[in-house]
Amino acid sequence: MTHPSTVRRPIPVEHVAIEATKPFEAVKAALEALVPPLDPAVPEALRRGDIVRANEALLRGPELSIFGARDPGGLLRTAGLARKALQYEIGNPLTATGMTRHQLPAALYAPLRVLLYENEAGRAVFEFDRPSSLFGQFGDERVTAVGRELDAKLERVVVEAAS
Repeated sequence: MTHPSTVRRPIPVEHVAIEATKPFEAVKAALEALVPPLDPAVPEALRRGDIVRANEALLRGPELSIFGARDPGGLLRTAGLARKALQYEIGNPLTATGMTRHQLPAALYAPLRVLLYENEAGRAVFEFDRPSSLFGQFGDERVTAVGRELDAKLERVVVEAAS
């Protein structure tokens, strides 16, 4: 029986942490006002195979959308802890397609993960890995260039929500 081939290589990742000047709930509300949920018309049109309608919805959509959110802070209750924390998946399907058409493994990082939590000092903090450092590992300038665009878009939105 043959074994699967495995390749391992370290990659440099730039991690960003931004401490807000506002409390957690205010930062959460600001982020969710700046970055709306993904238009449900997009996945619905794709499920129906209506590519034209999906593209129309994407083209009129925002620069970034929230694909989903998880509550790792709530999960900590199982360990007897209480923390405010939300992990967001943020991105743009057109942007993701612009990368995955060249390097399908880029889908591993699209949408992007952004963590918002309240630190021990009671301040809201955003943490995320810089998109260009994640997408740069594929060695494809077309993908890395999109990652650099995402660096600017994501940081702009997070800083605005945190300010």
